[in-house]
Amino acid sequence: MKTILTFLAAALLGGAAHAADKPVRFILIGDSTMANTSGYGDAFCARVNRANTCINLAKGGRSSGSFRAEGRWDEVEGLLRGAAAYSATYVLIQFGHNDQPGKPGRSTDLKTEFPVNMARYAQEVKALGGVPVLVTPLTRRTFKDGLLENNLAPWADVIRATAAAQKTPLLDLNADSYAAVQAMGQDEADTLAMVPRPAGYDLPQPAGKVEVAGAAKTAFDRTHLGAKGAAYFSRMVMEEIKRAMPEAAGHFKPESEQ
Repeated sequence: MKTILTFLAAALLGGAAHAADKPVRFILIGDSTMANTSGYGDAFCARVNRANTCINLAKGGRSSGSFRAEGRWDEVEGLLRGAAAYSATYVLIQFGHNDQPGKPGRSTDLKTEFPVNMARYAQEVKALGGVPVLVTPLTRRTFKDGLLENNLAPWADVIRATAAAQKTPLLDLNADSYAAVQAMGQDEADTLAMVPRPAGYDLPQPAGKVEVAGAAKTAFDRTHLGAKGAAYFSRMVMEEIKRAMPEAAGHFKPESEQ
């Protein structure tokens, strides 16, 4: 009897140790503010202990509707079917920018389509054994009379409500990024962009001119991120994860290695 109990104890310990050896996996889906070259997603993956288990599938110009319509969600579902190799798979889902009106083939209705799309993503991740993590959209960085605009607030509200209804973790990136950018002001916020702000970018249009001198054909904008912005907001997302999901906190590199 003692031998049997010893064997069972060893088996249980061995199984626990084997489970502990499995890495966690992060899968990112969203738009250009999360995508590589223009968002924070790759910088976030670089903060994960085993960066090769962090997969950034975000794509510029995609909405909660077009991401699925293009078949991109099929890839996520395929990855989730291989979830047994991981102790947990967290799927970070951030949409909103391209769901706004005026974007043919991408826009979704705020009341009838966007909530359904976000809830469906969460439900399907759970059905395949993953952990859906809903992320409110990163703020844009345009100030007016010293106040940061937040035209993404209604989409952030929907995501908060969806996370509560689906009982999924929420990263309120919209609220946190808005507060941070408001505090830093326009000039500092502009240093987070992909390229430096051109001289005269905010000056009134000269009479008879089509473009402001110095601002023509620039890659500068106040939505997308350069290296500094990606580093700044990827750290914010990491800290939000640590607060919302303490069990995932140990899966990031020490600050000195990031």
